[in-house]
Amino acid sequence: MLKEFQMIAKTFKGLEQVLADELQHLGAHDIKTERRAVSFQGDKRLMYKANLWLRTASRVLKPVAVFRAKDADEVYEAVRRIDWEQYMSLDTSFAIDATVYSETFTHSRYVTYRVKDAIADYFTERYQKRPNVRVDGADLIINVHISHDTVTVSLDSSGESLHKRGWRTGQTAAPINEALAAGLLLLAGWKGDRDLVDPMCGSGTFLIEAAMIALNIPPGIYRQGFAFEKWKDFDAALFGELYNDDSEESVFSHHIYGSDTSFYAVRAADNNVRSANLQKYISVRQCPMQTVQAPSPDCLLITNPPYGERLEPKDIMHLYSELGTALKHHFAGATAWVISSNMEALKAVGLKPSEKVKVLNGDLDCLFLKYELFAGERKQYLHNAAGQPAKPQTPKGRLKTQAPKQRQTRPDNRPATTKNSKRPSNNPI
Repeated sequence: MLKEFQMIAKTFKGLEQVLADELQHLGAHDIKTERRAVSFQGDKRLMYKANLWLRTASRVLKPVAVFRAKDADEVYEAVRRIDWEQYMSLDTSFAIDATVYSETFTHSRYVTYRVKDAIADYFTERYQKRPNVRVDGADLIINVHISHDTVTVSLDSSGESLHKRGWRTGQTAAPINEALAAGLLLLAGWKGDRDLVDPMCGSGTFLIEAAMIALNIPPGIYRQGFAFEKWKDFDAALFGELYNDDSEESVFSHHIYGSDTSFYAVRAADNNVRSANLQKYISVRQCPMQTVQAPSPDCLLITNPPYGERLEPKDIMHLYSELGTALKHHFAGATAWVISSNMEALKAVGLKPSEKVKVLNGDLDCLFLKYELFAGERKQYLHNAAGQPAKPQTPKGRLKTQAPKQRQTRPDNRPATTKNSKRPSNNPI
């Protein structure tokens, strides 16, 4: 039986509970939501699964020491007392990633230097040699988190942020983070039980994340590697078993539609869809937002319009106004979700949201708004909703692309995973 230990999964503001729900589904216990993070208990198998399966996490940390310190010298002494030979050797290169939220510790770079010196001195005292520090491609990434006077030293099991799935071959300016996109889809209740539309799809992040949720494809399956594969206790057989298990993949019998006015955005989205080998389930075309029609009466629309940093204010207000007009006239019976940091522009949509969720996109405070769309007057809609719901009108001009009956291929030909095996390439199959 594998030994259990505490872990911390990092996430984004507003997605803590979504991540907690994901962890519960994976079998974690003692789950506690924190500020942009969720702590939990599990074993090595769960740590591997968390890296493969968590859609809303940015990384999974394994704490090895928690202590209090008043200054960087006390941090140095505490870190030097950790038994580092449990986790690395002289041949192991390492890097330090420090995050500081403290009135006492004002320079995270100085903390990084002191932690690095403490680990190097630990080995120098014993072997008169020190392991190499490497900024990029280190064998072991050590995370140091300081909150006030509490210091947590952890091993980073993920390495490169988990939002970097591995399918992206191109992008538009400021694409939405993949993990945030997945979290917003889950907040919107997306399960793959209807059609989905993004009329301002950019490079296709919502489209691809939606397809992966609908098909229950683990988001980490396209990645080239995880940091834990370089750990001293890495179990290649266990990871290979989890990596090659496709028993939980689902059939998706609906379709996902993306569009954008930009030729370059559509080309980037199409390339990304092919890289993820999801072109059977996703259609992308170039067209104005105003011409997009609902593919089915009860579809889900989700989109991330520009916020105004690169467009003139008058253009932004007009864009959001046109979005509201398109929703009202072309998506009766559907549900729409829109994320934006531009509160004035959101008012130009001209529709009353039924739900508001505060989230953070990068360093921008945003609202994620839900619009329940209906034909006719809102009062009549609410009256009908209290009794017998009115049958939604079916819009004309259904998009032509036909959804497949069932999924016939996996996203890639995944080989058995060993220490020497390589991940599948990003080239579409």
